[in-house]
Amino acid sequence: MNELVSRVAENVGIAPDVAEKAIGMMLGFLQREADDGAVAKMIEAIPGASELVAKFNGEGAGGGLLGGLMASFGGGVMALGQQLMSQGLGMGEITGLAKETMAVAREHAGDEVVDTVIASVPGLSQFV
Repeated sequence: MNELVSRVAENVGIAPDVAEKAIGMMLGFLQREADDGAVAKMIEAIPGASELVAKFNGEGAGGGLLGGLMASFGGGVMALGQQLMSQGLGMGEITGLAKETMAVAREHAGDEVVDTVIASVPGLSQFV
């Protein structure tokens, strides 16, 4: 298990397999929605992050009536939240996941890169 997954699992209080999937989903979302250059640098800088994105990028995306409704409203952060809730996470855990993931990203990619990623996704700043 990589450092990011173990830190999120331990600090947020969720199972490592749930943390791994949730991080992969969140980073995959950022890869689709955030500033391309900054998010690529950020994901490359975090050990194991590229593998998580490759493994879980499309997971939980958009299925069913709720997924269709979220997509019609532009999806975004709220759609990601719904996907993570469908994995059994509560709002507190989702916020913890986002904060801990961004803290690790800052350590590896630097504040400037992470701030660019956060600023490029509408609504993300309220969770990190």
